[in-house]
Amino acid sequence: MKNSRSVTSTLIAAAYVCSAFSFLPARAVGQDIEREIAPVIDKTIRAVMSDNSVPGMAVGIIVGERQLVFNYGFADRENAAPVTDDTLFEIGSVSKTFAATLGAYAAAEGKLALSDPASRHMPALAGSAFDRVSLLDLATYTGGGLPLQFPDEVIDDTATIRYFRAWRPEFRSGTHRVYSNPSIGLFGQLAAESLGQPYVEAIQDTLLSGFGLAKTYIHVPEAEMKNYAFGYNKAGKPVRVNPGALDAQAYGVKTTARDMLRFIQANIDPSRLELSLQKAIAATKVGYYRTGDTYQSLGWELYAWPATIDVLLQGNSSDMALKPQLTTRLEPPQKPAEEVFMNKTGSTGGFGAYAAFIPGRGIGIVLLGNRNFPVPERIKAAYTILSALEK
Repeated sequence: MKNSRSVTSTLIAAAYVCSAFSFLPARAVGQDIEREIAPVIDKTIRAVMSDNSVPGMAVGIIVGERQLVFNYGFADRENAAPVTDDTLFEIGSVSKTFAATLGAYAAAEGKLALSDPASRHMPALAGSAFDRVSLLDLATYTGGGLPLQFPDEVIDDTATIRYFRAWRPEFRSGTHRVYSNPSIGLFGQLAAESLGQPYVEAIQDTLLSGFGLAKTYIHVPEAEMKNYAFGYNKAGKPVRVNPGALDAQAYGVKTTARDMLRFIQANIDPSRLELSLQKAIAATKVGYYRTGDTYQSLGWELYAWPATIDVLLQGNSSDMALKPQLTTRLEPPQKPAEEVFMNKTGSTGGFGAYAAFIPGRGIGIVLLGNRNFPVPERIKAAYTILSALEK
């Protein structure tokens, strides 16, 4: 792969062109939309909560310019504190879409090229395997087999660098997709370094500010702790996520359903954002690698729409998350079809999240729950609700 900024400029330009769409809401957005969709959401979500012992959920939907949030159950079961519009949920790996967007923004600003070797932006990695692994490889989990998680002994920056320097690829870069927190985590870290900021500051100053996300945090401030839900583990005990290596980049975001809707709305229609953010969003709307029916973009996974529920379940299956998958690089980057379905799941020890949207239809959904309930249940619930929005 050529290590030139012109390669990434071409990729970004192609992505920007490919992402153009006609904003055509699937249905007229009247004042009765809430009355029409509420029974579908209520029936679907109450069944999910009952079947999977989920104490509380917040569900957000977008239809055109309209955003609605529906709250269920308890944010803190022990104290009978209900889920509200201010409740903060851990979104797990949905956080990766923030890290990916930051990297796309840095590329749009000319601070990095997706074709750059990772070591170019972290001198401590010079002379390691990351001389031959590109930023795009890191962002799409195709760097050669970085694992799902860091080993337990990797607990600080020094150990993280030591781990990366010693790592040896299992596959040739670009040939296999191996879903990995260290991979996207390093991408987010290098994106922030290219911008000359620590990651948390870069996210705050660039994305949270740019998207108007006032209730989204990596580190929840003391004044907001009252709104931070407790998650519940398999034993039903209250838990919250523990710190870890590159956790902010890979799974560290806490947010409300309302803020996630703002984020998705900006992804659906970025025209109100400043130009570099528009280009960043465009770069996440095309696929860089293909694995079966799944097109891997920056952070998001893409599918041709309409898609069957079986296609979405396969693309979000445990095999896709836990096993190496042969993949094909797409040159130039491309959408799977004229209309695309974009999604991302996320989990921590006590929370389960899912975000999905169809840009050309102007519809989207967010599911946030304070239990790590099964991914297939999230996909099925979202599919049911989105299908009702399209009717």
